[in-house]
Amino acid sequence: MLRWPGNFLHFLFLLVVVIVGGVAYLIARLGLALFVWGPRRGPAVGTLRGWMLKHAMSTLGATFIKLGQVMSTRPDLFAPEVIDQLRSLQDRIPPFPFRKVKAVIEADFGKPLDELFSELDEKPVAAASVAQVHRARLRDGGHEVAVKVLRPGVRRQVERDQVILIAFARVIALHPGWRRSDPVGHTRHFIEAIHDQTDLGIEAANYVRFHANFKGNARVRFPTVYPALCSARVLTMEFIRGTKVDALPPGHYPKLAEAVRTTFFKMCFEDGFVHADLHPGNMVVQDGDTIVIYDVGLASLLHEDVLIQFIDMTKCIAMGTADDIVTHLKRFHTYIGEIDWAALRVEVEAFAKKFRAKDTAKLEYGELIGEMFAIGRKHKVRPVTDMMLVFVALITAQGIGKMLEPEHNVFGAVAMFLIPILQKRNEKVPDTAEARAAATA
Repeated sequence: MLRWPGNFLHFLFLLVVVIVGGVAYLIARLGLALFVWGPRRGPAVGTLRGWMLKHAMSTLGATFIKLGQVMSTRPDLFAPEVIDQLRSLQDRIPPFPFRKVKAVIEADFGKPLDELFSELDEKPVAAASVAQVHRARLRDGGHEVAVKVLRPGVRRQVERDQVILIAFARVIALHPGWRRSDPVGHTRHFIEAIHDQTDLGIEAANYVRFHANFKGNARVRFPTVYPALCSARVLTMEFIRGTKVDALPPGHYPKLAEAVRTTFFKMCFEDGFVHADLHPGNMVVQDGDTIVIYDVGLASLLHEDVLIQFIDMTKCIAMGTADDIVTHLKRFHTYIGEIDWAALRVEVEAFAKKFRAKDTAKLEYGELIGEMFAIGRKHKVRPVTDMMLVFVALITAQGIGKMLEPEHNVFGAVAMFLIPILQKRNEKVPDTAEARAAATA
């Protein structure tokens, strides 16, 4: 049950933050207009927008911090400068008292704490806006575990903020031009992603599914979950020790790089079930060459035609005409209002020529897809959410891969992974150098 007096006060607080932030933004924009000229102005404005959003969301608290983090996974909607600022949002707040941790666990499982765990550290190893994590040991076997406990009241807080955010989105949608961007739909999508993270039962189910998908894979694994000690508010899983991928000493790690790439490819193109918040901070290296992946609360099930869309896009960019690329956009992407397809065709033709002239071994997925997104934002043409997740996954895979093995050609690696899948499905293989090399490997 939503508490409307509290909602109203929170709405007033949010309104004050928006007004103050809006005034500060207008003043800063005036400064940029006066002192920043030429091609530097666009990126400067994007950075300013991202900086203002980041600080406003930090001020507004848990739901809005999570909202910013979810928004940072949507480069199809926001400029790179905005994304960079939102990615730096810190989701670290003071822990809630151990007595509340104890109360939640005992209420959910109907037993005293010492009957469930032989040890449970009072000080958490991590505390965030949605939950905090405590190290513990099971009474049965003494296994070391991580106990994740939902922050009291956070689900009600998200539901309260959902009401306010949807109301704001509806107000924005009153403007005909802004309504075309579907502010209500995107707001619902963001809020649903946050709301799912306040049910730890969903995260436990995601772990079970990833375990099944990667069963028998010695190079990649996920923490073991203990279902008897899991609920909507409590998640008990194996305690993970190791070195985070981004904390490894400088050097070449080709086996790790391959494991990271194939993990992303398998999620996207074989299983259709993707960890939607996978970054170096959620990956730990154990025993030198085994990757353990965790924090799977945000995961998405892809539609079956995502592989068809990706292959069609690859063929269009690698060897299609500008008309082929436009046809792909019309078929697989969504577009808002009236589109100037002739102007879009001119830009995609220049885009294709630019990237075909480059050595694929030195080509960056981030650069290629980033420019695609920029053209899409300009012309109000956007990939469907599933393809956007694949694009972001590929950018992340290449980024981590470059960190571990700087000289690797990720385009060739994608081809090597996809050729057997395409052959099994009796689908046409793209006529590209990478595909031909993969087919004869």
